[in-house]
Amino acid sequence: MSPAASLNGRILTPDGFVDGTIAFDAHGRVESVVGTRVALQAARDTSSALILPGFIDLHVHGGGGHDVMEGGDAARHVAALHVRHGTTAMLATTMTAPMSDIETAFAALAPLFSSARREAKSARILGVHLEGPYINPDKLGAQPDFARPLNGDEIRRLQAMAPIKLITLAPEVDGNIDVIESLVAAGYRVQIGHSLASYEEVVSALERGAGGFTHLYNAMSALHHREPGVVGAALAHATYSEIIPDLLHVHPGAIKLALRAIPCLYCVTDSTAAAGMPDGEYKLGRHTVTKCLGGVRLPDGTLAGSTLTMDQALRNLVDRIGLDLADASRRVSTFAADHIGLADRGRLQRGAWADLVVLDRDLQITDVYVEGTPV
Repeated sequence: MSPAASLNGRILTPDGFVDGTIAFDAHGRVESVVGTRVALQAARDTSSALILPGFIDLHVHGGGGHDVMEGGDAARHVAALHVRHGTTAMLATTMTAPMSDIETAFAALAPLFSSARREAKSARILGVHLEGPYINPDKLGAQPDFARPLNGDEIRRLQAMAPIKLITLAPEVDGNIDVIESLVAAGYRVQIGHSLASYEEVVSALERGAGGFTHLYNAMSALHHREPGVVGAALAHATYSEIIPDLLHVHPGAIKLALRAIPCLYCVTDSTAAAGMPDGEYKLGRHTVTKCLGGVRLPDGTLAGSTLTMDQALRNLVDRIGLDLADASRRVSTFAADHIGLADRGRLQRGAWADLVVLDRDLQITDVYVEGTPV
């Protein structure tokens, strides 16, 4: 079969950058990547297009004025906003809420998974990140006050409506730690977050199969040298963890610490309806939040998600944190795919989905392709 399309530029492959051509077939898969190897330090020293794997965001509440919890067409609008910023695949993320509200969101998401068809000019929604309600009511962060222990019947009912890929829970909440093994055995990825757990409780949760942390440092017991808490356990033991690199949620120095400690630290936006929108008031679940001064906050000043997009996350990692472009790309793409078990996204190699972003040397997006289709 001859390639359906091809692009020329400086291409980031799993083995490094090459100057050459990437071709993809009529089914939206990468057919070949051929070219001449380029030294890593010279990656951005080019007038050619930079071609990277498309970004993967596992924690997206909203964007473009819409919130996933609204139901209706909200998730489609959210995916359309984020794809313009290079996110080619994402998890729609729900809030702590009464089950009726969560079911409304899931019912609206269900048609997106009823066939292989993807909405035009949209990121692929891979599934749902259930962020709560199984969290600690004393560590809500910006979550509404509807926290409760995990209920297996609720999980099964929601899963029948739309695929759950990630579940955030607080292991210290009564009964939660006892269900981690069964959740993992059923195929869910369990993350620790919105938690006041002790170091020992987190280690026990990890031993039972929990495998990640939700927005590291935020809404969790902090590191103290005699009480390491959730943060200390993450830094000591985690292979994977989310982090929000908007430089508001986490100080650059703390990001650098996490990069040294957690091999597969990956970026999420935790974006809200305010992403891509002017300053003003927006909905976040049952909360009303205000966008101003580059952030999103509750009336008491608590950070309430972000306005971050993944292209800005990449630029922050490279220009503010000092990562090389290949490492930064893995942290906005490959590691997230690996975390939820996707070997055919987040990398540009034969057989993978042709999800890619085309950037100029300033790391500004010029083109986005989702499954071989230009956006």
